Amino acid sequence: MKIDFLKQFIRQTKTGSLKTKEYPREFLDLNMKVSFGQGALAHVPWVALNAPDMPVSSGYYPVYLFYKEQNILILTYGISETNVPEKSWTRNIHESKTKISNFIQNPFRYGDSFVHSHYQPKVEGDEVVFYRENQKISDEIICSELLDLVNFYKSCLDLDVKDETSSISSGLFYLESQLEDFLIENWNETDFGKKYELIFESGELKSQQYRTDIGRIDILAKKKADNSYVVIELKRNQTSDDTVGQVTRYMGWVQEKFGDNNVCGVIVAGKYDEKLYYAQKMLKNIEVFLYEVNFKLNAYKK
Repeated sequence: MKIDFLKQFIRQTKTGSLKTKEYPREFLDLNMKVSFGQGALAHVPWVALNAPDMPVSSGYYPVYLFYKEQNILILTYGISETNVPEKSWTRNIHESKTKISNFIQNPFRYGDSFVHSHYQPKVEGDEVVFYRENQKISDEIICSELLDLVNFYKSCLDLDVKDETSSISSGLFYLESQLEDFLIENWNETDFGKKYELIFESGELKSQQYRTDIGRIDILAKKKADNSYVVIELKRNQTSDDTVGQVTRYMGWVQEKFGDNNVCGVIVAGKYDEKLYYAQKMLKNIEVFLYEVNFKLNAYKK
C-alpha cells in the first residue's frame, strides 16, 4: 500500500488546478473522490473514501481534509455537511473523539467531523513530507493510520452492497446472513450461552426459527436463572422501528400463549443505531447487543 495519491493531492493544493482525473477511482475496496473545489478553489480540499451506494453528499466515510490556511491535513471520521446522514459513526466515536471545531479555531467547514489523525505537510524539493508536532511521520505510519480508520469504517457499514465480489460484501454483509446459524452452532461459547439455554423437544432443536401463528422468531431461548422466555431477533436489512415492533410483537405472543409475564427481548445488530438506543431506553425488558466479526487464519495442518 502506498500513499502516492495523498502526496499528489498535497502538491496540487499548491497550484490553481481543479482537475481530478489522474486520481484512482478506487482504493482499499472503497470509492475515492477528490475535490479541489467547483468553479473556484476550495478553502478545504478533500479526499474521501466512501462505500458503494453512499454518496459523499449524504453519508459518513473516512476523508482527508486539508485546511490550507492553517496547513493542517486531518484524517477524519467524516460526516456529510450537505445532507446530514441518517446513519453515522458509532456512539463511541461521537462521544469520545474530538470534533474539528474543537481542534481548529473557527474552521472554514466540516466542523462536525471527528479527528482521527493530523499532519503538517511540507513540499521539500521534489518530496512531500508529513510532520506531526515537529516530528517527521513515515509513510508506513500514515498508511497504518489510514488502514485503521478504513477497517473500522467497514465494520460500521450497514449497506446493501451491489458488488458481491467486493471484500465488504463478502465480509460483514455476507456474514450477517449467516449470523443466526453461527450463534446456534457456537451457543455455549457466546455470552448468550452463559445466561440462556436453547429449547429442545425429543432431542430436536426447536429454538431456531421458532414457529408461531404470527411468524417465526429468529431464536427463542430460556433464561437459566428462572426458566422465563427470551425472544432474540437479528436486525438484518430492516428499519430499527420494524425490528423493535417485531420483538415486542413476539414477546406479547409468548406472554399470552405461555403465560410468561417475565418474557424479555434481545436485538442483535451490526452497529450502533441511535433509534435503537432511544427505543431501548423506554423498553427496559429489551437488550441490544452488537456483534463483531473477527477473521483469523491458521496454518493448514493435517
